[in-house]
Amino acid sequence: MPFENLNSSHYTAAEKTAAQAALSTLETTLTPKYRNLSAEERKKYGSVNEQNKLIVNKVRDYHNTTPALSSPDVDWDEFQADFESREFIQNIISRLEGMLTSLSNNKILHDYDNYSAALTDYGFSQYKAGTKVSGYENKVTEIAQFFSRTGTTTPEAPPTV
Repeated sequence: MPFENLNSSHYTAAEKTAAQAALSTLETTLTPKYRNLSAEERKKYGSVNEQNKLIVNKVRDYHNTTPALSSPDVDWDEFQADFESREFIQNIISRLEGMLTSLSNNKILHDYDNYSAALTDYGFSQYKAGTKVSGYENKVTEIAQFFSRTGTTTPEAPPTV
């Protein structure tokens, strides 16, 4: 082979079906809780950075260890439910981001393998077109349209009279 298969680990039909089913189940389970935010709402509410999360954690710790020091104006059951939902969502996001990175890496390798094989086939087709074997000239013309010609050609000389 003129190129290396960087990723020859392929998914079976059963694995593809199972992954699609798992994603469908996840979507069906989580979608009812989704809330759409406008750009303004995202800007307004999206300001809880890592420093502010430390504040939330410290207030929660104080409430759990010394509830007498907690504000009676806070709905602490709702506070805890929000906290647990946030942790759950963050865990899912982290797992999905890890999966996304791994899937993207695998896709890059498969894309590279496909492109390398396509270039090999194109080179073979150019060779065969040069030997006037029927069908290859049209194939080369069709594929050649996808290659940039910028910087690879020299300008035509003006015609001589």
